[in-house]
Amino acid sequence: MTSRTALIVRGGWDGHHPVQTTEMFLPFLRDNGFEVRIEESPRVYADADAMTRVDLVVQTVTMGEADPDSIAGLSRAVAAGTGLAGWHGGIVDSYRQDSAYLHLVGGQFAAHPKKDPGERGDEATDAFVEHRIEITDLGRTHEITRGIGDFTLVTEQYWVLHDDLNDVLATTTHPVRVDEPWHRPVVSPAVWTRQWGRGRVFVATPGHDPAVLAEPNVRAIVERGLLWASRHASV
Repeated sequence: MTSRTALIVRGGWDGHHPVQTTEMFLPFLRDNGFEVRIEESPRVYADADAMTRVDLVVQTVTMGEADPDSIAGLSRAVAAGTGLAGWHGGIVDSYRQDSAYLHLVGGQFAAHPKKDPGERGDEATDAFVEHRIEITDLGRTHEITRGIGDFTLVTEQYWVLHDDLNDVLATTTHPVRVDEPWHRPVVSPAVWTRQWGRGRVFVATPGHDPAVLAEPNVRAIVERGLLWASRHASV
């Protein structure tokens, strides 16, 4: 099998378990012919020579900061064909201060609404709500989600701000809640792809912790998404 290089950049908020969650996918990547490089800082993105040899970036940094040279380096690499993939806050709640990063990824975490007040009791899980991940018409035929039906999760339900360049493979609907200011259900993308120059971007918003990533549908979507996004895509 032809060797490919996957660069995992991980860090940020520990509550999303950046080390444990990325370790879950190391055997899969290696079994699919990737040599894996792990970095604890996005500064590697500014190394143009290193990035030309990267076929897939797995971005797993919740919040955190990256300097403009690093973001510019990542964007250039993706436009030149490097794949970019990630899940949950590790990709859509990263580098909030940098609009160029948000432009590249195509979605930004805005909220994960909580249970109704009478159902709350544990701050750590008050935002764990039951919700459906619904496959779109495009998702039913796309290689990342083909054969996967709608499914239910009990975890954070991400509301993301997004744009029309995304090809949305799955959505989730936020209901009206008694203590929230919106007045009709809101549909938010949950899985999407995005073409950026010659590169591919894959995002899955489920993935708060290892238990969510171990859910069979989520795991299958992420694994397929990693392969799809890679410069030498093969699913």
